[in-house]
Amino acid sequence: MKWIVAIGADFVLVVLFCAIGRRSHDEAVLTGLLNTAWPFVAGLAVGWVAAVLLERGRTGTEPVDGSRLWPAGVVIWLCTLVIGMLLRVVAGQGTAFSFIVVAALVLAFFLLGWRGAVAAIR
Repeated sequence: MKWIVAIGADFVLVVLFCAIGRRSHDEAVLTGLLNTAWPFVAGLAVGWVAAVLLERGRTGTEPVDGSRLWPAGVVIWLCTLVIGMLLRVVAGQGTAFSFIVVAALVLAFFLLGWRGAVAAIR
């Protein structure tokens, strides 16, 4: 059940990242949120699949602890960022260098931050 909570937390944080971005540019948050979020949500999904496959290949165990910072969190973060940006390019959405840097930092804070907090508590 841990992985369901972790996926839910990641999903909420990725959508929050997109909502904050839209709001900071004075864009309508609700009406355009799906358009902004889908590339990153797709990247998040690929990241989770990659993390599960990596963990199963490494340990041979069925349950995946998605709250682990390494390797799950890093793989999920990188896939969310890279695939999200690639899909934005394909969809004709902006990918200015400054946006890539900000997205990398905010997504790292969101997706790795909660995992780091969990690791510190454990």
